[in-house]
Amino acid sequence: MYPFIRLFKEYFVNRSAPPLPLTGTHMSRHICWPWDIDLWMELNNGRTLTLYDLGRLPLARRTGLLDVLANQGWSMAMAGCSMSWRRRVRMLDRLTMYTRCVGWDARFIYMEQSMWKSDGDCANHNLVRAVVSNENGIVAPAKVMQAMGEQEASPPLPDWVQAWIEADAKRPWPPMKHAN
Repeated sequence: MYPFIRLFKEYFVNRSAPPLPLTGTHMSRHICWPWDIDLWMELNNGRTLTLYDLGRLPLARRTGLLDVLANQGWSMAMAGCSMSWRRRVRMLDRLTMYTRCVGWDARFIYMEQSMWKSDGDCANHNLVRAVVSNENGIVAPAKVMQAMGEQEASPPLPDWVQAWIEADAKRPWPPMKHAN
């Protein structure tokens, strides 16, 4: 089940947080609860992606993006991600999550996220491409930025983000069906 209570907690905790610029960093704190773990008694990989919503949505709220989406009747969805796991997160581990927008191109908005354990080790790192859409399809990020009163040109995307975009563009779509 989606962690709605945790999301509402994040909104409540950050209700007085100052607005952030679009490329600002949102920081939040989390605990790996018993319902977040897998058979190996560590944070489940799918739950990791769900917990990252608890960073992206408050960031979108603090930057004013959620207000623009609501006013325009637009929605936002994750259109792809690249995850790296490096350290195990065990039940009751405390985590600090950092989320920031690194830029955008003609179709997607790119966000970087990381979870850090209390001992200072980075547990995992996520690169997300998000898409804003309406009933007609994709809303160009330039139009989203204009509606937010932001610059329409993206800051330069980091080389590693650009490399991921280029590599993902070579992936065949739709994928090949495999028969047994």
